[in-house]
Amino acid sequence: MLRGLYPGRFQPFHLGHLSVIKWALQKVDELIIVIGSAQESHTLANPFTAGERIEMIRESLLEENIDLSSIYLIPVPDILMNNVWVSHVRSFSPNFDIVFARNPLVIRLFKEAGFEILIPPPYDREKYNSTLIRRLIIENSDEWKKLVPQKVAEYILKIRGDERLKAIAGIY
Repeated sequence: MLRGLYPGRFQPFHLGHLSVIKWALQKVDELIIVIGSAQESHTLANPFTAGERIEMIRESLLEENIDLSSIYLIPVPDILMNNVWVSHVRSFSPNFDIVFARNPLVIRLFKEAGFEILIPPPYDREKYNSTLIRRLIIENSDEWKKLVPQKVAEYILKIRGDERLKAIAGIY
């Protein structure tokens, strides 16, 4: 059985992330999705809690009829020490064989630790970009709803995540 690992902050989870997961699941039997910066929330860069991000991802995968028995959702807090970060991730995660990443630092760290790296296609990164999505939410543009799975848009509105982001940005 081949198991992969896909780390990200998912602030919020968007259609690009979903495309990577679908792509990765064509290459492995099981996928560990690491929710990074798990201790962070209620900031401009990290507005959603780890639990909220887990719910967003899970609801999106269910909406796409992805078998959750092949998915692990693992929150991992930051340690701010790159030289031991891979060991830190491994201490929270089931064993894995392959890492799916585009981030140059993540690629370097896992390569140095001896892992096989697969770089997913970019899936229109200018458009599917969490920083852009957060900005669109703050600007009160409905365009952000087209960039995330429907379940994510519904979830953000349900928890009033849009209001949270605007408040954090000082817009009331």
